[in-house]
Amino acid sequence: MPGGGNAIRGSRIGSGPVGEEARGEAAPRQTVTFHCSRGHRSTLAFSVEATPPTEWDCPKCGMPASVDADNPPPPPTTEVYKTHLAYVKERRSEEEGAALLDEAVQSLRSRRKAGEILF
Repeated sequence: MPGGGNAIRGSRIGSGPVGEEARGEAAPRQTVTFHCSRGHRSTLAFSVEATPPTEWDCPKCGMPASVDADNPPPPPTTEVYKTHLAYVKERRSEEEGAALLDEAVQSLRSRRKAGEILF
């Protein structure tokens, strides 16, 4: 029946409700509430046998969240992307760069004069 109808999607005809008696008893759980720096609260269930983590990624915004509502973890700082040239400039001064460039150019010119083929 395209475009409508009363078909229940995702179930077979004749299948009954899947309740707790079919699945068995649920394991005992504890709920833990996490708070992120943007004010989101997320309540998650963990097994009572498990030790819940102290930090969790907020499912709403992805920021780190902790169980301490008064002191949520700060947003992570990300390092700004640097180009290869920026890293080179950190290691070399302008004078050193110019000297290396002159040396490389002289080497190429001397190889050209000697008849070497450069690709």
